[in-house]
Amino acid sequence: MSKSASGSALLNRRNAAAAAALALGGVAAERMSAQVKTASTGRFEPRRHDKDDWLDQVPGQHRLVFDTTTPESLSQALLFANNFLRTNRTDYGLQNSDLAVVIVVRHRSAPFGFNDAMWAKYGTAAGAHASFEDPKTKTTPKINVFNATDYGTLLANRGVTFEALAKLGVQIAVCSASTRAISGVAAKALGVETDAVFKEITSNLVSNARMVPAGIVTVARAQERGYALISNCAV
Repeated sequence: MSKSASGSALLNRRNAAAAAALALGGVAAERMSAQVKTASTGRFEPRRHDKDDWLDQVPGQHRLVFDTTTPESLSQALLFANNFLRTNRTDYGLQNSDLAVVIVVRHRSAPFGFNDAMWAKYGTAAGAHASFEDPKTKTTPKINVFNATDYGTLLANRGVTFEALAKLGVQIAVCSASTRAISGVAAKALGVETDAVFKEITSNLVSNARMVPAGIVTVARAQERGYALISNCAV
């Protein structure tokens, strides 16, 4: 083979190798671009946990969760939950069963997830945790004031009680973390075990209430499952 022919063959091989490398580079670039596009346009799907499945078991075509951390925000949440249900009935022709409503009581509102018997027994610890005094007596409450109908304008819920909302299907989520803190204070004052107080309190909740690991987690999980959020109606 002549030198010119040999040089031409070598040049052709080099050109072919360059073309192949360019093609591979183009494929790699295309794949990278597709990956970036998928990552940027892909829909986020939160992980599901069995502990939160009850949120999907509450019947309703519309979902609403109230996040309350104070007695004041809880008081207004009770009022607005009732307004939400009533307006959907009167103006939209919906039934209570068409509406999934959850009120989360955590931090300073958590003690109001307990029934009257627990307030009568552990009211000192519960009231201190809530930083709340009975607006009638100006002392530590001996009852759950949000289950009483005779406070009128002294409370923002205007007589809308847990019991009344429970009959309409509203669910209450009580923060376990806050409840354990209250139990510890009560147990220390009485000289008993925290676990015993915690067990007693969690067996004596208001109607339609359940314990959840932490109220703040339930607020987040509810939104991941399609609940609209109403946060701290009052501070």
